[in-house]
Amino acid sequence: MTSLDVVVPEGIHDPARPSGGNTYDRLACRRLRDLGWVVHEHAVSGGWPSPDSRALAALDGVIRRLPDGAAVLLDGLIASAAPEVLVSEARRLRLVVLVHMPLGDRAVGVPVDTIRTRESAVLSAAAAVVTTSEWSRNRLLALYQLPAERLHVAEPGVVAADATMGSEAGKAMLCVASVTPDKGHGVLLDALQMLSDLTWQCVFVGRLDRTPAFVQRLRRRSRDAGLDDRVHFQGPQAGADLDRSYAGADLMVLASRAETYGMVITEALAHGVPVVAAEVGGVTEALGYGSDGSRPGLLVAPDDPTALAAALRAWLTDAELRRRLRQAARTRRELLHSWSDTAAILADVVAGAAR
Repeated sequence: MTSLDVVVPEGIHDPARPSGGNTYDRLACRRLRDLGWVVHEHAVSGGWPSPDSRALAALDGVIRRLPDGAAVLLDGLIASAAPEVLVSEARRLRLVVLVHMPLGDRAVGVPVDTIRTRESAVLSAAAAVVTTSEWSRNRLLALYQLPAERLHVAEPGVVAADATMGSEAGKAMLCVASVTPDKGHGVLLDALQMLSDLTWQCVFVGRLDRTPAFVQRLRRRSRDAGLDDRVHFQGPQAGADLDRSYAGADLMVLASRAETYGMVITEALAHGVPVVAAEVGGVTEALGYGSDGSRPGLLVAPDDPTALAAALRAWLTDAELRRRLRQAARTRRELLHSWSDTAAILADVVAGAAR
C-alpha cells in the first residue's frame, strides 16, 4: 500500500457547505482509498484562501508533523495562499498542489500582483501541480513560468445516476450554485424576467449565506417582478436531495462569470439533463460532446441576460430543439468519467512526484 497525506480546508464533509472543490476533495480521497492508498486527511481551519496568522499557524503545525519524504496532496485554496509555510518545506516533502481555481486569475480585495507572486512561489516549489481542466492548466501556464511537464489535468468524475425523461414542455429549470454575484444569479434573473410571457419554473439550489445582502436583493427583485411563484430559493442540497432535484429538472442553467470546469454541468448530464450555460473557463470541456459529435446544451456569452433569455426561450418554445438536446445529453452521459478515473490520474501524479 502507498501512503498519502491530504491537506484540505475544514468542512469538506459538511453537507451545509457544498461546493465543487469540497466534493472533489471528498470523493477523490474516497476513491484513492479504494485503489489501495492509505489516505490521511488533515483538515485545516481558517478563512482560506485569505488566511490569518492563526490559520497559517494551524497549517504550519500540520506540515511540520509530517515525516521527511512524505507525499502530500494539498487543496490549492490552502496551498496557493501559504508560501511562507510551504516553500521551505518543499525541500523535504513531495508536495502536489490540486488547483481548483487559480487564485491569481480573479483576485479580489488584494492587489493581483501580490496574489500571483505568492501563488507562483508555491506552484514553482511543488513537485507537481494538478488542475481540474485543460483551461485551468493553460491559464496557470499563461500566468506563471512553470514547467509544462509538471502540470497535469484530472477532470472531476461523476457519480452514476439514472437518466430522467423530462417533461414534454420542458418548463422545469434548475440552477445549482451558491447564490453569489460570481455565479450569475442576477444575470439569470434578468433573463427570466424577459420570459414572463412563457410558462416555466426555476429552482435555485445552493448556499444562501455566502453573500446574504446579494441574496436579499435578488429575492426582492424577484418579488417586485412578480416572479415569486416561479423562482424558488431552495438552499444547499446534497446526496439524495440533490439527486431528486436533478431528476425533476428538464434543463440545467448556469450563468457563471467564471468556472474552472463546472461540475454541476456533468452532474446534470449524468442524469441526462441538457444544459444552458455561459461560455466561460472550462465550461466547454464539462459540457463536451455526445458520441455523435452533438452538444448536449447551448452556450451563451457571459454576463449577457439577453443572450441567455434567447437561449432559454428557444428551449421553451422549440420541441425539436428539446428533443435534440436531450438525445445529445443521453449520449454524452455515456462518455462521462467516473471518480475512480479521477483518482487513478491523481495516484499516478502523486506516485511520480514521490519518485
